[in-house]
Amino acid sequence: MAATATATGSGAAGSAIFAGSTSRKYNYFEPRGKRATHYEDVTVDVQPDPERYLIQDWIISFGNGKGAYTKDNTRALSSNWHAFRAPDQEWERTHYQRQSKIETMVQAVIGNARKAGAHLVFDRVWQKVLQTHLGAWKHAEFGLGTSLMQAQRYGYTQMINNATLTNSSYKMRLAQDITLYLAEIGMDIEGWDDELGKKAWLEDPAWQPCRLAIESIMGSEDYLEQYFAINLIFEPLVGELFRSGFLMQAAAANNDFITPPVISAAEADYERNLANTIDLIYLLVHDEKHGAHNRALFQSWVKKHGDLADRAATALQPVWSQPHSKPVSFADAQAASHERLAQILGEIGLSR
Repeated sequence: MAATATATGSGAAGSAIFAGSTSRKYNYFEPRGKRATHYEDVTVDVQPDPERYLIQDWIISFGNGKGAYTKDNTRALSSNWHAFRAPDQEWERTHYQRQSKIETMVQAVIGNARKAGAHLVFDRVWQKVLQTHLGAWKHAEFGLGTSLMQAQRYGYTQMINNATLTNSSYKMRLAQDITLYLAEIGMDIEGWDDELGKKAWLEDPAWQPCRLAIESIMGSEDYLEQYFAINLIFEPLVGELFRSGFLMQAAAANNDFITPPVISAAEADYERNLANTIDLIYLLVHDEKHGAHNRALFQSWVKKHGDLADRAATALQPVWSQPHSKPVSFADAQAASHERLAQILGEIGLSR
């Protein structure tokens, strides 16, 4: 149990004796299991909190008197923000290791495919689809990553910030992977235009509702709303719909066996990010003191961002009709995305 300023009367080093202060192991926090994991040792309480161990209050404050981190950076409330532990238990070292392995895999896939000339047998119409629509999607991933990068600064605990920042890093990596992938195969395909994706993102009517949905998320001043909207709403309704419901389904049918492995890492990323988000939101929805408040707040976010995501998804329908081979219909893909959303919201006690 943490000592407090009222108990010691001083914030000086050594003025208070904490339980287990003579131990050579970390035990100043309550681990989720019987023993603290390495993730908990390097993450829990790394970010100071005057309510726990920072007896002298914030060391650095802003001009308005607020400390470096404040609870009112989100409208959600919690009896204990420190209770959250990310299910993927990712921290700096493990994150860099995983990112490195993914990049090695992606580059190997692209390099081997180019040597074999696999990209030269793509259906001609599919080539145009990749230039235009996969080229546009990289901007969507970049926008989501930028939003999460901004959001992580305001999380009240290191555990929340870690989960948000690794989420951002995955998005930025995918945007980079798509950029490099299209640039590399484009060097060998006559008439390839790297500018089509940017042009579609800025001008194509099919992509403007998607831009609106993402820019609405980016414009939120509530970091938890950004995290919530991206992983619980936008990703199942638009992200998975486009990546899994279109690219992963239609690529092979159009002689493209390279795009699916490049994109597949993003689906694994999302499963990790989704698990983290569900765990955090579940804690807040079921908070004994603030659960009702949080539930009402989150339902308003579901409505707001759900409507934007639905419009974004519907606007992309014409993309499904462009390839020569169409193994899956837009209606089937969208039905699967709505079922996925209902399952996600059901897990945390919310509804559409």
